[in-house]
Amino acid sequence: MSLAPRHAAVLVPLAAAATVLSGCVSTAPSAAGPDGPITVNATDSACEVSTTTAPAGTVTFQVTNDGSQVTEFYLYGTGDRIMGEVENIGAGLTRDLVVEVPDGGAYTTACKPGMSGDGIRAPFTVTGSAERSTDTNAELAAATAGYLRYVTSQSEALTARTTDFANAVKAGDVEQAKALYPQARTYYERIEPIAESFGDLDPKLDGREDDERDPGVAWTGWHRLEKDLWVDGLQPDSARTADTLVADTKDLQGRIPALTLTPAELANGAKGLLDEVATGKITGEEDRYSHTDLWDFQANVEGSQAAVSALRPVLDQKNPQLGPVLDQRFEAVTTMLQDYRTADGYRLYTELTPDDTKKMSASVDALAEPVSQVAGVVTS
Repeated sequence: MSLAPRHAAVLVPLAAAATVLSGCVSTAPSAAGPDGPITVNATDSACEVSTTTAPAGTVTFQVTNDGSQVTEFYLYGTGDRIMGEVENIGAGLTRDLVVEVPDGGAYTTACKPGMSGDGIRAPFTVTGSAERSTDTNAELAAATAGYLRYVTSQSEALTARTTDFANAVKAGDVEQAKALYPQARTYYERIEPIAESFGDLDPKLDGREDDERDPGVAWTGWHRLEKDLWVDGLQPDSARTADTLVADTKDLQGRIPALTLTPAELANGAKGLLDEVATGKITGEEDRYSHTDLWDFQANVEGSQAAVSALRPVLDQKNPQLGPVLDQRFEAVTTMLQDYRTADGYRLYTELTPDDTKKMSASVDALAEPVSQVAGVVTS
């Protein structure tokens, strides 16, 4: 993924016309295409979607990257809520995004060449309405409800541990704050797709120093404090930044009870977490100051497995062969990571060799392949 996909700190309102990157064009015909996947031709300067409309229900986008940069594709809803995303699409590759959209209305498509910025956007309209799969399938309803309970428990723990971390920062206890940093982030990394679905929150909580921001918008969140602790030393505003981190974390927790999740969102989130591993953790880009990337690696895998496990009864009904493969691949990644355990967590990224990262990449790629099939199975 070159750099890990980050959402810009201030995103363009949904009702706005397509955002145009410098030198880039967003194009899409107005007529609906034939039955089948909606094709997306993504290049370094364009995002050509074969139709701007689709009936409510399950929508499949087939995204081909004909550019030179790794790209990603998004479908946004109101308030830049991420309805679905597919990341880490290398040059010359094609990836599918399966998303359940039961409510008609105005949406937005976006390609992100280089996986940064607001992307090349265009309006997209969903017509009519459709029954939610969770209304017609009791097992899918149970799956999403179970996963939402998991997210709720993780968000509660995240708030508690983030508060402990912030208190250590405010007390000037650098060593305690450093110890708590990867522990608290574990809960965030397990449910990162939920945080990312709120387009305004993830940049505040998990933005990088070099992410695009509007003038006057401060860099806040985990990685700002990470740099203070490991590189610059605590700053005059570090305590205020810690309080802001806690407030934003509580905001995230407060939004979760109102969430209505679809099975496709669970499946896409499971794959998205593995994309995060491939592009941010194995590369060392995620925690570039503390080098605690393997904590996040393990948490992303655990979060992915939780989403897949919630869907497992449906998977076993529709594709009995897929579940055992998923079990074996998840176990392989977990076993591989045990080789890097230490008494207090995991080895630092700076201690890894090229052979280590190559082995990790191969293991995650092997897991990502069957996980990428889950959305198609549960929505079939």
